[in-house]
Amino acid sequence: MLPASIQEAIQNFFKETVTQVDSVHGGDINEGAKIKLESGDTLFVKWNTDAPDSMFEVEAKGLSLLSDANTDLVIPNVKLQKSSFLVLDWIQEGGGKPNSAYNFGVYLAKFHQHSSDSFGLDHDNFIGRLPQSNNRHSNWPDFFTIERIEPQVKMGVESGKLTSSILRDVQKLYGKVGSIFPTEKPALLHGDLWSGNYMLTKTGGAAIYDPAVYYGHREMELAMTRLFGGFSANFYEGYNAEFPLEPGFNERVNICNLYPILVHANLFGGSYSRQAENIIKRYA
Repeated sequence: MLPASIQEAIQNFFKETVTQVDSVHGGDINEGAKIKLESGDTLFVKWNTDAPDSMFEVEAKGLSLLSDANTDLVIPNVKLQKSSFLVLDWIQEGGGKPNSAYNFGVYLAKFHQHSSDSFGLDHDNFIGRLPQSNNRHSNWPDFFTIERIEPQVKMGVESGKLTSSILRDVQKLYGKVGSIFPTEKPALLHGDLWSGNYMLTKTGGAAIYDPAVYYGHREMELAMTRLFGGFSANFYEGYNAEFPLEPGFNERVNICNLYPILVHANLFGGSYSRQAENIIKRYA
């Protein structure tokens, strides 16, 4: 349940009493609750008393970047951000409307057309509870290898979750990345877009949240939507109608998903570790 110290901080900030607290489940890293203030306003609070320094600060920045893209995607507004918790708009989930999934694909495609002069971001953030380095690079192969794959492989080998022999194969992979990905402009990415980080709303819109924002290759985002499922065929139809993917994307899905699979290997180990090693060997 919501810690008393956090509830008190919320009440002090809003100058209102919290009259109702209902647990919200679904997150792997943080805890969440739906709260109601005496004014009748409903909000969402997520907290983690062991949160890494700046985790909620950079999440708030990420939500602001999503909102600044000014698309039709629904982005929760940040109402209050502290080191151990975040208070956001409450968004009511619903079944959507018949064209909601298609429109979601269109909106995400428009979102991806927001670009930058480099891959990366002006600050680092987190993916899950792991640090995510966003040092800027002028080309995607360098960013992908140096900022995404290399740190995760190093972490996995040092912790024993990956075998040290994989280091030889991953070096071979680095030399091939430039010939695997089609050349595209940096795209603004949510960065952690799986089925648990979006919802179709009661009013028929599509909301995204819990970002790990950076400017990257848009195929990373589309591949991740396929990693755990939860996105309909209409979603992809809408996306490709607005911003078609380059030929051969299906053959690149696994290499795109190497990064989130490595993240899961470092968080959870087990089959994710073997899956990551198999992808590296396949593309090396």
